Amino acid sequence: MMSDDLTITSGDLTISGWTDVRVTRGIERLPSDFSIGMTEFYPGELDNILLEPGSVCLVSLGDEPVVTGYIDHYVPSIGPSDHSIQINGRSKCSDLVDCAAEWAGGQISNATVLEVAQKLAAVYGPTRPDGAPEGIAVATNVSSFLLPIIPQTNIMLGESPFDIIERMSRFSAVLAYDLPDGSLFLSQVGTRQLDSGIAEGMNVQRAYIDYSADLNYSAYDVYLQSTDLFMDVGAAGNLKYSAADINVKRHRRMVIIAESGSMGLDIAEKRAVWESARRFGRSRVVKVVVDSWRDLSGSLWEPNTLVPVSLPRLKLPSAVLLISEVTFLRNDDSGTTAELTLMAPAAFTPQPLNLTPLWGDVPQGHYG
Repeated sequence: MMSDDLTITSGDLTISGWTDVRVTRGIERLPSDFSIGMTEFYPGELDNILLEPGSVCLVSLGDEPVVTGYIDHYVPSIGPSDHSIQINGRSKCSDLVDCAAEWAGGQISNATVLEVAQKLAAVYGPTRPDGAPEGIAVATNVSSFLLPIIPQTNIMLGESPFDIIERMSRFSAVLAYDLPDGSLFLSQVGTRQLDSGIAEGMNVQRAYIDYSADLNYSAYDVYLQSTDLFMDVGAAGNLKYSAADINVKRHRRMVIIAESGSMGLDIAEKRAVWESARRFGRSRVVKVVVDSWRDLSGSLWEPNTLVPVSLPRLKLPSAVLLISEVTFLRNDDSGTTAELTLMAPAAFTPQPLNLTPLWGDVPQGHYG
C-alpha cells in the first residue's frame, strides 16, 4: 500500500512525521499553499529542525510532489508541557501574485497569453550560480492555433504579473493555476476523468450540497454600453443580446453593460450565454470529505479533473462534476482525509472579455 506520509525537503534537510497537515490546490486560487505542524514527543526532538523563511522547499505526499515553492513562515512555540513548530508556505507562483510586474518599456506586442505569461514570469524564481533568476515555467495544453494573438499588452505600475495574466487568460478562454512542480499552467476546463469516483457508502465521510437560486435569473440582457448615444436614429444604436435560463420559474431580469464597444458584438453575445451557464453551474456546489488523499486507483485527487459523484441522500443520485479545489488534511481529530469542492464544468468557463474596445459606425438593423 502506498505511504501517505507528508515530507518537506529544503536544501539537504528532509523532514517527515508531521502530525498536522493541510495542503490546498485549486483552479480558482493562486498560489497553492500548505500549513504543517509537529509537536515534540520527547525533549530535544525538534532542536535540530530549522527551516528558514524564504527557503526553497518541496512538499510531497508519499512519493508525489504537491507543492514546490518557498517557506513563508517558520513558527516555533513552547508551552508548560509542549514544544511545537508550525510551517506555512506557498508555491513558486506566489511571486506572480505578490510582486509588481516587470517588463522593459511596459508593453508587450503581438503575443499570446502563453508568451505574455512566460515573459512576465522569467524574472522570478531562485537565483542561479550565474546570478540570473531561474524563472517560473509556464506551459499550456491548449493548441497554439487556439490562443489568440493579443496586439498589445500594457503593464500598469503596481499591477502584479498575475493581474495581467488573469486578464489575458479570460480573453483567451483559459484557466491559470499552478502545478505541483511550481509552474504556471494555462488550461481549458478539464475533460479527463479519474478512474474512480465519490460515492455515498464507499469513501464519503461527510458531504453537503448548497443548492441555490438567489444568483440565477430568468433573463440576461447584455448591452454594449451604459449610455445610448444614438437614440435619435432608432433603437439599434445600443445593441442588446439576451440569454434565458429556463430553470428559473419566475421573472428575474439581469442587465449587464458589456462596455465592449460597437466592434465587440461577439463579446456581448458570448457574455450573455456565459452569464447564464456559469450561474446555473454554480447553483449546485458540492463539498465532500473523503477518507483518503487518493482515489481507488491510488492517484491523488487532482484539480480540474472530472469525477463521478453519487450522493442519493443529498438528492444527487449521479453526476459527473469537476474538482475545483482539493485540500489534503491530517490531524489527530479526523485522521487522513481530503476535502473536495466540485461543481458542473460550465461553472468554470472564463468570462468573455474584449481587451481593446473599438467604436465603429452606427450599426444597421434591429437587435434585441
